[in-house]
Amino acid sequence: MPKAKLQAATVGGSADDTEAAFYDALQNGDIDKLMACWADEDDVVCVHPGGARMVGVAAVRAGFDAMFSQGRIRAWPEHVRKVEALGSAVHNLVERIEVMTADGPREAFAVATNVYHKTAQGWRMVAHHASPGTGQDMLEQNAAPTLLH
Repeated sequence: MPKAKLQAATVGGSADDTEAAFYDALQNGDIDKLMACWADEDDVVCVHPGGARMVGVAAVRAGFDAMFSQGRIRAWPEHVRKVEALGSAVHNLVERIEVMTADGPREAFAVATNVYHKTAQGWRMVAHHASPGTGQDMLEQNAAPTLLH
């Protein structure tokens, strides 16, 4: 499978710019722009809610191609928390997703972690891990959990 051209999603930009480009590409169903947000590395990883771990650029692209075959993904990042250090950034967020049903549009949620590295081509995603969420995820919990995993 041909690799997406390495084009800077954010020339001189930031991890925030790459994240904005990633969600814009999701909303527009644009696989080339979406893949331009990813680092061109064998160890990139993506996990969709309830899905298997996809490792490598080809697997990540195939996973998003399969999703886009059903149409674009209307997802927006909300409640973003960031940890940034040197050439890495980790964003934890809630994705608000519009899902079309027989009764019309409905909201769904996922809890996601996006990891970015600063590369020679600019800031690139190296990991996206999303788990099913609920509207309750919009409320942040700061108390210690009662269960570990």
